[in-house]
Amino acid sequence: PILDIRNNIIGFGGRVMDDSTPKYLNSPETLIFNKRKNLFALNVARKSKQGRIILTEGYMDAIALHQYGFDCAVASLGTSLTEEHANILAKYTNQVILTYDGDEAGQNATRRAIPMLEKTGIQVRVLRMQGAKDPDEFLKKYGAQRFEVLLDACQKAEKENAGVFDEVQSAILREAAEEQERLSCIPPEEYRAYAELTARATGIWTRAREKNDFASFAPVLKEIISYQKKFAAYRAKPGQKLYDVMLDTYEKGFNMEMLDPFFELMKGKIVPLLKESAERSKTVPDAFLSADYPETAQAEAARFLAEYEGFDFDRGVLALSAHPFTTNLHNHDVRITTHYQKRIDSSIFSVLHETGHAIYEFGIRDDLTQTLVGQGTSMGMHECQSRFFENIVGRSHAFWKPIYGKVAQMFGSPLTETSLEDFLAAVNRTVPGLIRTEADELSYPLHVLVRYEIEKMLIEEDLEVEKLPQIWNDKYEEYLGVRPSTDREGVLQDIHWSQGSIGYFPSYALGNAFGAQIYHQMKKELPVEKLLEAGNLGEIREYLRKNIHQYGKLKDSRQILRDMTGEDFNPSYYVAYLEEKYGRPEKVQ
Repeated sequence: PILDIRNNIIGFGGRVMDDSTPKYLNSPETLIFNKRKNLFALNVARKSKQGRIILTEGYMDAIALHQYGFDCAVASLGTSLTEEHANILAKYTNQVILTYDGDEAGQNATRRAIPMLEKTGIQVRVLRMQGAKDPDEFLKKYGAQRFEVLLDACQKAEKENAGVFDEVQSAILREAAEEQERLSCIPPEEYRAYAELTARATGIWTRAREKNDFASFAPVLKEIISYQKKFAAYRAKPGQKLYDVMLDTYEKGFNMEMLDPFFELMKGKIVPLLKESAERSKTVPDAFLSADYPETAQAEAARFLAEYEGFDFDRGVLALSAHPFTTNLHNHDVRITTHYQKRIDSSIFSVLHETGHAIYEFGIRDDLTQTLVGQGTSMGMHECQSRFFENIVGRSHAFWKPIYGKVAQMFGSPLTETSLEDFLAAVNRTVPGLIRTEADELSYPLHVLVRYEIEKMLIEEDLEVEKLPQIWNDKYEEYLGVRPSTDREGVLQDIHWSQGSIGYFPSYALGNAFGAQIYHQMKKELPVEKLLEAGNLGEIREYLRKNIHQYGKLKDSRQILRDMTGEDFNPSYYVAYLEEKYGRPEKVQ
């Protein structure tokens, strides 16, 4: 019988006594029996006077330890240790001794468990048992006294080597274990076939896009989706949906349960706001942004704006590319690119965007760089920093007030004859369009909404790939009021699916929402507008470095938000920001 902490029987578990499979068998899960939220023998171990909990790999090990007098032993219920288990253990002890099997599977489980437990504040020790593969075998061969000696030696060694696994090392172990877990469950031959498929798929997508021919890309997309679903099934924990597995790859801790309300909020609030703002924007002139400005002027302005925002040219390079991007070798070598277009706002704001990415990388601590945790914590938080500088800061009156005259002189006429107010009105226009990467600030989350809903249909509802263009076009017409006339400006515009990046798109919208929540908190602690008007971006960068950048991947996005703002992810700040900025007819402030 399996008992909960109140000694109620909630299920039953069994173990075979030979080599047949499955090795362990439990009752089916119910509302009261959830393997991820219960531990075998915890009802006894939580009352132990030994001041620690011994975590074993299976029932027989835990039972043997109790039989030999170690009443603090527990075991997971036929599944690997979960964060829920770690949080439960933290309620009853501050010290856990891991006694997993000595085989490869046991050692892998040990590596996964250490950072998970340490994240809750638990001190972790690992017991090595020479001459036996597990506690059950060791106790039967050598007895309780020898096991007690092992426990004492384990604790003594840990005290002598206190701090051997510090915060950084534990985080590196966690990242390595998660990556190993993500890949080791996939048969090598399947992963090799998938890698070859995606290598071909990008070229097929490129040609299909050029020819406006989705039908030629559809067969390979079907294969990619099939592999993605298969790999997600390998990785999924009991009861976990496949699309949730994919989402967690790009934004840890986020799933459909969190994202559905977020995107419903976007649909309910932003769709009607978009129509109102777009109607007002029709009367805003912007021809001066498309004058024949020379590339030399755009290059001069790009370097000035990057440096003004905080790009360190002693540790980085600004170059040209067809599509702007940021790459980093370490925190002292960060490289960004931009492009020069007929519309100068495209180059201006791509520079501000990529510099935001770069500032994040510059701010990561030296002891983290070039390790598994020496990069931005997630796609969403990275996008948060780039869009914070591009939109929240970069499209504000306070940012441009001290520099607009200088930048206008770099470009020359007609920008020099255009007032700051007219410039800001133009760069903050709402013009619903077909292309996500060219979207204005207000319509952008709706582009992501379309992709999120379609990905859910592909993964959870088995949507036929051939129907994608029609559904894509219908959703664009419904949410943004525009309808693609070609596949190139519709379903074939993004490269992501050809690379297998399903679940990536929501991070773009989350980045915007993270930024609004952080901005709301920042205004409580800093005189943001006064700092911008004084040209003092240094204090703003330092605030972000102190609270976000320096940690790399030591914290995930939700932990950063909780530590900074005192609450978990809350999209209401994003809606409030957009309504305040675009829900009024007067000029942008």
